[in-house]
Amino acid sequence: MAAFGFQRGERLKSRKEIERLFKPGSQACTQYPLRLVWRPMENRRSAYPVQMTVSVSKKRFKHAVDRNRVKRLIREAYRLNKPALYEQFPEEADQLAWMIIFIGKELPEYKRVDKAMKKLLRKFFRQYQPASTND
Repeated sequence: MAAFGFQRGERLKSRKEIERLFKPGSQACTQYPLRLVWRPMENRRSAYPVQMTVSVSKKRFKHAVDRNRVKRLIREAYRLNKPALYEQFPEEADQLAWMIIFIGKELPEYKRVDKAMKKLLRKFFRQYQPASTND
């Protein structure tokens, strides 16, 4: 049951790492209404292969209640699809910083977010090329 949790070490909280996500060298993929921006982290901070955070635009959702609801839906979809994600990561891969950005204009239903999350994770693995170590 612990595999479906969303532990403290899986949350991206470092302001430095979040700022690095928006500098050249980051990669992204989109599955409407979600956009994933990722980048390898400078230092491995936890035992998890991915540290993730969520962003919802204040410009599109004026009320904090709506923004928080969308973030909750995204985190829930991520949490439930995370075991399949972790199975596909190579053991020695760099830890990644992820930001999932909601780019939709209307409050979504959970089914739509979950479907988009599954497609987004598939797109991510088609694009993701782990850094190869030639030791």
